[in-house]
Amino acid sequence: MKSDAKVTDAPGARRYEAHVEGRLAGFATYIRTPEMVAFLHTEVDPEFEGRGVGSSLARHALDEARERGQSVLAACPFIAGWIAHHPEYEDLEYRPRSAVSD
Repeated sequence: MKSDAKVTDAPGARRYEAHVEGRLAGFATYIRTPEMVAFLHTEVDPEFEGRGVGSSLARHALDEARERGQSVLAACPFIAGWIAHHPEYEDLEYRPRSAVSD
């Protein structure tokens, strides 16, 4: 579903925010390092559920991570599930590298 949400990064609050008709409709909190962004929690106001707000948040945030060359750690179940349903974003997933060699 296409959403009419306008998504912006609010770095002071460490979250992406989705606004619909000038109202905060949802947000996705994160912790960012130069190499990675970890998504911790996504929340959509019940009034805006089913209108694609969560998908708009995920797509915008993941597109920005890609533009910045960052990996994504999806600690948030919503973001993890969204990536699982959109394989074109799987390449962003953080994969720990073992310091142990074979």
